[in-house]
Amino acid sequence: MSKKVRIGKTDLVVNPIGLGANAIGGHNLYPGIDEQVNRELLKTAINEGLDFIDTAFTYGMGRSEEIIGEVVKEMRKRQDLIIATKGTQKFVNSEKLIDNSPEYLRETVDASLKRLQTDYIDLFYIHYPDENTPKYEAVGALKELKDAGKIRAIGVSNFSPEQLKEANQDGYVDVLQGHYNLLNRQAEQDYFPYTIKNHISFVPYFPFASGLLAGKYSKDTQFNDFRSNMPQFQGEAFEENLAKVERLRSIANEKQTEVSNLVLAWYLAHDAIDTVIPGAKKPEQVIRNLKTLEVPLNKVEFDEISKIFS
Repeated sequence: MSKKVRIGKTDLVVNPIGLGANAIGGHNLYPGIDEQVNRELLKTAINEGLDFIDTAFTYGMGRSEEIIGEVVKEMRKRQDLIIATKGTQKFVNSEKLIDNSPEYLRETVDASLKRLQTDYIDLFYIHYPDENTPKYEAVGALKELKDAGKIRAIGVSNFSPEQLKEANQDGYVDVLQGHYNLLNRQAEQDYFPYTIKNHISFVPYFPFASGLLAGKYSKDTQFNDFRSNMPQFQGEAFEENLAKVERLRSIANEKQTEVSNLVLAWYLAHDAIDTVIPGAKKPEQVIRNLKTLEVPLNKVEFDEISKIFS
């Protein structure tokens, strides 16, 4: 197993392979979720040495946090884990609103603490920016919660480069979570120079581009969910992407590993990235993701993969 890593300038030290928990209790995101399988997945992950779990209020409107809280309490593992969650959404007369106001951030952190059955959250993210709150004010409220011991590190997600700079004007932002994968590399220009310079750790979401980069689709694969509307799954673009994944597969075969592990290893080789949080629906997927730690990637291989997806 690889040694643990520190997330940016925080004091959070983790196995670099974490778990994106949007399929844990995320009934609003995935139909037919089995909470018993969710619990087995979490127990397997923790028993196999995974110690970084990333959830959010919107994954099942609090249900993901509740299940994680129950399992962690039952296993008595709280002190061994780093738990990240996100909040900003609220419902007013069944309308979903985004609220970054200090009052609401305090309220949503308290609600997450309750659902997670814990007295501190290791990493709390502002999940989405709102239109009205100055970003440094929102982050200032999280700094107060950090000083009070309710959270240990401050994150923002889905912020534009300008919003990130405004949020970080006092240097309080520890982590940025953003869309990044081999098929969408815009963050290399938009964010990495700033985050590296300011010791802000970048955590990529959609690391497998909705499964496309996990190497499990062929040109005959049919999609009847949200993927059926995504351009990278359509016609010629889909076939081109599959051809690139086949080139990855030949490198993975040489290294006696899976395409998915090769892709995760490529992210972890970036200076900007300390950790990855691939999602999983089954315990065996978690075990497979953890095998990434056995995949060494030299500069030649890193550059070759970069070139395939340039």
